[in-house]
Amino acid sequence: MASTPIGDYLRARREQARPEAMGITVNGHRRVKGLRRDELAFLAGISTEYYTRLEQGRDRNPSAKVLEAIARALDLDSAAATHLHELAFAPSRPSRPERVRPSVIRLLDSWEHTPAFIQGRYLDVLAANRLATALSPLYTPGVNLLRAVLLDPAAAALAASPEIRALIAILRGTAGAEPADPRLTELVDELTAASEVFRRCWGRHEVVARPTTGIHHVRHPRVGELELHYDKFLVAGDEDQMLVVYQAEPGSRTAEALAVLGS
Repeated sequence: MASTPIGDYLRARREQARPEAMGITVNGHRRVKGLRRDELAFLAGISTEYYTRLEQGRDRNPSAKVLEAIARALDLDSAAATHLHELAFAPSRPSRPERVRPSVIRLLDSWEHTPAFIQGRYLDVLAANRLATALSPLYTPGVNLLRAVLLDPAAAALAASPEIRALIAILRGTAGAEPADPRLTELVDELTAASEVFRRCWGRHEVVARPTTGIHHVRHPRVGELELHYDKFLVAGDEDQMLVVYQAEPGSRTAEALAVLGS
């Protein structure tokens, strides 16, 4: 039976569901992980036969109404539900070169005391200012953030961090919008072959919304531990590009360290 992206996704999410959390009584040993197909179909208000066809790839044209019912039954959040719809309805788009507008590069370079870089749809660093590259070699243009961490033996601890798992989930969301993208397929195949962390996280089919703000901790070989507040903004006119800006609390040791790095 040929698998489909939507079938793989539904199977993974069904197996991760907790029957007790969905009002299903569990007595004794269950032969399947998570929900059974008939249980999910019942919760979604559709026939078991139809749900089985959908998961097995024998029905490739579910209606939006059916997908909404399944998303509710699985208690998917908005990012996961959107991903489900994209797997069914997103039109294929050819790969497009990712280029940062010169005006955006000039903006980055004008921030002499603020680390900032542009992140692309495949989690590549497309452009960065001098302070960002001084902060970490990860932020060098041309570096893929996932590849750099997951394939570096010295970064094994970071590879298992929640931040990296979130990046993998963000890439999974990109795959939903463009499942046949050759560049994306190449990256996923490479990381699947080389990284156990990636294989495990990718197989869970988790997706998350792109974070817009948070705190990032960096251990710099020259200035030590840094606590950086980040904000992420979509680049107008290039919805696949994200501007990432780091800042330190005024007067903090991190602010002093950034001044050293920028000198």
